Amino acid sequence: MVNNIKKYSLDINGKNLEVEVGRVANLANGSCVLTLGETVVLATASANNVAKEGIDFLPLTVDVQEKAYALGKLPGGFFKREGRPTTDATLVCRLIDRPLRPLFPKTYHNDTQVIISVLSSDEENPYDALGIVGSSIALAISDIPFRDPVGACVIGLIDDELIVNPTYEQLQESKLDLTVAGTEDAIMMVESGSEFVSEEILLDALKLAQEVNGQIVRFIKGIVDEVGKSKWEVEEEDDSLEAIKEKLSSSYLEDIKKIVRSKDNKTEKIEKYNSLRETILSEISEEFEEDDINSSLDSIEKKEIREALLNEQIRPDGRDFDEIRELSSEVRYLPRVHGSGIFTRGETQILNAVTLAPLADSQKLDGFNPIKEKHFIHHYNFPPFSVGEPGRMMTGRREVGHGALAERAIIPVLPNTDDFPYTIRSVSEALSSNGSTSMASVCSSSLALMDAGVPISAPVAGIAMGLITDENGKFAVLTDIQGAEDHIGDMDFKVAGTKEGVTALQMDIKVKGITFEIMEQALAKAKIARMKILEHMATTISEASQELSKYAPKITTINVPQEKIGAVIGSGGATIKGLQSDFDVSINIDEDGKVMIGANNSEVAENVVAAINSIIKDVETGDVYNAKVVKLMNFGAFAEILPGKQGLIHISEISTERVENVESVLSVGDTMDVKVIKVDKQGRIDLSIKALNSSSDNNSKSDNNSKKSEEKENSDDDEYKQSRRSGKRKQVGG
Repeated sequence: MVNNIKKYSLDINGKNLEVEVGRVANLANGSCVLTLGETVVLATASANNVAKEGIDFLPLTVDVQEKAYALGKLPGGFFKREGRPTTDATLVCRLIDRPLRPLFPKTYHNDTQVIISVLSSDEENPYDALGIVGSSIALAISDIPFRDPVGACVIGLIDDELIVNPTYEQLQESKLDLTVAGTEDAIMMVESGSEFVSEEILLDALKLAQEVNGQIVRFIKGIVDEVGKSKWEVEEEDDSLEAIKEKLSSSYLEDIKKIVRSKDNKTEKIEKYNSLRETILSEISEEFEEDDINSSLDSIEKKEIREALLNEQIRPDGRDFDEIRELSSEVRYLPRVHGSGIFTRGETQILNAVTLAPLADSQKLDGFNPIKEKHFIHHYNFPPFSVGEPGRMMTGRREVGHGALAERAIIPVLPNTDDFPYTIRSVSEALSSNGSTSMASVCSSSLALMDAGVPISAPVAGIAMGLITDENGKFAVLTDIQGAEDHIGDMDFKVAGTKEGVTALQMDIKVKGITFEIMEQALAKAKIARMKILEHMATTISEASQELSKYAPKITTINVPQEKIGAVIGSGGATIKGLQSDFDVSINIDEDGKVMIGANNSEVAENVVAAINSIIKDVETGDVYNAKVVKLMNFGAFAEILPGKQGLIHISEISTERVENVESVLSVGDTMDVKVIKVDKQGRIDLSIKALNSSSDNNSKSDNNSKKSEEKENSDDDEYKQSRRSGKRKQVGG
């Protein structure tokens, strides 16, 4: 087995990609190990050699495993074992699946699984593009009928210069994070987040990516020529349904054409199709199987929609190719949430609700990306009622992907945490779906953020572009595709951005690649549509509300000297926890002394600020405080004058009258005004009740008593000395 190990290398813009085949995972149909820097990825492809019966789709599963040991860490949790995939891993699963799926034969219906295992991470080189390339190699060298390998790379933009496969650190500076997968001569998948990048720069980036991808594909083909296995034979397309199609076409084609070309809405068309289907089944169900009839009818419908689009320029709802469906929007729909917006485009409707919270409530991340904290979170939900069906309520990869896409589109316009010290959660609820709910989510999120008073730099809108092609190269780009066009079409190209530029892209296709001519046309038409949608949104709300919702937390920021941070926190966090509990607030302290207070109203916040200022204030002789007795001793009582700060009321300072027994005068929990009569070099504080109640003559006596108290401290029993030391320890940070 060792003798069969093959190693290959490819220089990609100065970075060496190493591929090893034959050392590990040799029972998989295909496997390889990719190394870039010290990031190591194992890619495997496995499949059943018998087709799955009763299906007409490709049962492909892609899984990504982020191993904690790859970072030299132990997994969190009780079991110390990797749990469910991180959000990043789930998104990479989708990245890998999307360019691979169209490249399998249409008649291949075998259970197939691709697994990407990240075995080592140098925290410098991302693994997402490696995962796509590794999957392509594993499939290409296997006996699985996957014949067209794909390459993949990431393009960044720093100082107006395009960079191939930037590091994690470079991506933090980059205005563009563009992942592109493609065959040697065509683009298969695009995923991007960007900071107002122009369509022209995006096209340049796409062209650069394809140059790199072509290089990678040729590299993969060289590996296949040397170690590739013979591919399984795949059955030709089943022509057994031709008789049914001929029967349906001869008897019902005109009925199908009428429904296809009608301007009915989605619900009305479904009703007509169902009625026609019932009629057909009642007439020919004895002659043919019901499943075969349904399959044939769907095939004819799809063909008619495509022919109507390409040859007659007739869309399913009668719109022009560049026409956007009817738009409507509103804000402040929900009374108790911090911000809300509804965006409706045709029959697609999204409700978005924004929640503001203190920065301390940010999402903590535990993945391979060096970013470990998120202050903006966008979630997307797609309940079954949105398509008029019952079904299981769940959050799958689709929901995660759509949420991440909208999040990526919105991030560039958000204020930084210094200007707006909040964690923001934006939740999009699909109330009705007939195409491109993800882009409608971008629009509704922008509306809700402005309604919530989040000072975004500009609203963001999104649009989905579609494509219909034929075998002769004829094509039509469609603006604002609806469900039927997405279903029967060849491309779903989502573009989001502001008036200034693009902030997010996502492209999925069902054909074996698209040309730059199509990409250029789609981007140009998407820009025109985006501007129209932004104009509409401005009629509802054009800028952020000047005031936050009365139900939103009020964040107050103050600064404390770094040497006083310990005083605010207190021993074991006791002081800050006490403040949070007493005032029902959240408090976050940065290392530089920046304190952020999250309160329900401004008055409470002001009280917390006053308390913190009291804590950091140096205690001086003569100061008067309202103190609380926390401990009784035979020689006096310890009282808390400020959170985390205690002083001693000596028995001689309790009253102008002689006190024989401290417990007869004071109890734990008693509160009273006290005066500071001494702060020694060690920070120990002597307090007096008597000093506030005595005349000036008595104050003199009090001074004498204080001296006697000091003398007693130096000569009293061990219990007294120990208690004084204990009292000092309670002043940690004071």
